[in-house]
Amino acid sequence: MSKYKCVIFDCDGVLIDSETIAIGVLVAMANKLGANMPVEQSVIDLKGKSLNSCMALISDLIGKPLPDTFEADYRTNTFKAFRAEIQPIKGVREVIEALNIPFCVASSGPENKIRLNLEVTGLLPFFENRIFSCYALQKWKPDPAVFLWAVETMGFTPEECLVIEDSLSGVQAAKAGGFDVFAYTEYGTTHEIETLATKTFSKMSDLLGLIEEDK
Repeated sequence: MSKYKCVIFDCDGVLIDSETIAIGVLVAMANKLGANMPVEQSVIDLKGKSLNSCMALISDLIGKPLPDTFEADYRTNTFKAFRAEIQPIKGVREVIEALNIPFCVASSGPENKIRLNLEVTGLLPFFENRIFSCYALQKWKPDPAVFLWAVETMGFTPEECLVIEDSLSGVQAAKAGGFDVFAYTEYGTTHEIETLATKTFSKMSDLLGLIEEDK
């Protein structure tokens, strides 16, 4: 039996394949304003970062404040893209269905975005009443607040729980909160993630075996 009593999943890039879609929309909007951001590098650099920090970066790049409607337009554009293109991470449904311990999702995105993406990918029924958003706390990763809120609500301690993340800020947040964290690296990683994470894995189908290894 695993030593873990609960699993906390990040959403974007762990449960759903959304990072490339969301960052692609953001970069396209930024580049129309003159930011000249390369898409492939931006997917690596912006993964896991809050929208506010991304918007601040774009503002710095173009040398002026963003239009007042930028965030609202971004949400509209991404929600449209999500409905048309979003897919679950390959193998994650099978992992969720096979887990024999409680689990939840803790994400930097707003709850309506989390719910939309889980609904479109067919994963929402697994996470009803177990969705934790940084927006509810107004504290974003690498602050561990959302993970600490999730674990307290689920009725466990950080030492009893495992976080599944794919971004540096998420791994940092988990470690700062006292959690073990497994980093999912199929879509890219960094040396810092490899160094900080308790373990790394590149195929979601390997996750159950890794959880069982830690006894």
